[in-house]
This record gives sequence, structure tokens and C-alpha cells, in this order.
Amino acid sequence: MTNKKTYQLALGGICLALTIIFMFGASIVPGAELTLYAISALFIAVMILESGVKGGIALYIAAALLGLLIVPNKVGVLPYIGMFGLYGIVKFYIEKLKNPVAQVMLKVVFFAAVTTVAFTALKSLLFGGSSLPDFPIWVLIGAGIIMLLLYDLIYTLLIRIYCDRFRKEKKIHFELSKKGEEENEKNE
Repeated sequence: MTNKKTYQLALGGICLALTIIFMFGASIVPGAELTLYAISALFIAVMILESGVKGGIALYIAAALLGLLIVPNKVGVLPYIGMFGLYGIVKFYIEKLKNPVAQVMLKVVFFAAVTTVAFTALKSLLFGGSSLPDFPIWVLIGAGIIMLLLYDLIYTLLIRIYCDRFRKEKKIHFELSKKGEEENEKNE
């Protein structure tokens, strides 16, 4: 039992460090922001798989707080807090539904809500007095939904790769270590 807790704690620390590294990179590397935010969000899924949804939520909260403390561009942490970090947790709950159409619809609703809130807040905060070109928000949301569905597909594929490759290797490692312990007990 303590080995499992120790493993989960160590994994949480590693996932937190990697999340912060990718968030930091997203805030300083121009042009690669979305990719780095997307990668940083994958560690939420790893924690959910390895320690349950509570571990994923704990990682999200820790990464959001630590990101706000460490990352020099505080505004650069907001996409992780508002969308990418939350997405793994939201995806976990939505995919408990058996109906794939309902899953897609709920993901789209989540994305539309987050996008609308973010766009409205940024427009009023950053561009309060100036006028922006009249570009319908529904066009932005439509393009964003296409990107969300592509992101969801890639996210799912990367989770499958993690499960197929790394989780199998971990199981083999634990089985081998158990066999080694059994042999040591026989020899004593």
C-alpha cells in the first residue's frame, strides 16, 4: 500500500514538473503556444489513469497555482487554467457516458462556454476602448470546434499510446520485481 502511495506521489511530482516546464515554454516560445499547452494537459490524463480523478484534480490545482507563481507571463498560464488543464478532467467525466454523440456535444458545449467567456473577458480587458473588426464569434467558435475535435482525437490517441506502451511496461516491471522477491525469499 505504501509503495502505491509513494509511486503516486512521485508520479504527481514528475507530472507537475513537466506540466510547469511546458507551461513555461508556452509562455516564452512564440508560435508553439497551443502545442505546448496541449502537451502540458496530457499529464492530467496520466494522473487520472494512475491515481484516479482526485490525483488529476490535485495535479491541475497544483499546476495552476505553481504556474501562476513561477511562469513569468501570468497571462500565459490562463489558457492552461481555463481550457487545457481542465479538459482532461472534463473529458474523463464526459466519456463515462455511453452515447458518443452526447460525448461530442458536451465537449463542444464545454469548449463554446470556455471560448465565449475567454473572448468576452479578453475583449473587454485588453481592447476596452478600441474597436475590433466585426468578426462574428460564431465563426471563431466554429473553427475552434473543429480544432477541439482534432485535439480530442490526438489526446485520445496519446492516452492509448501511454496505456499500451508505458502501463504495460510498468506491469511487467512489477511482475518481474515480484518474481525476484519470491526467488529471494526461497533462497533465504
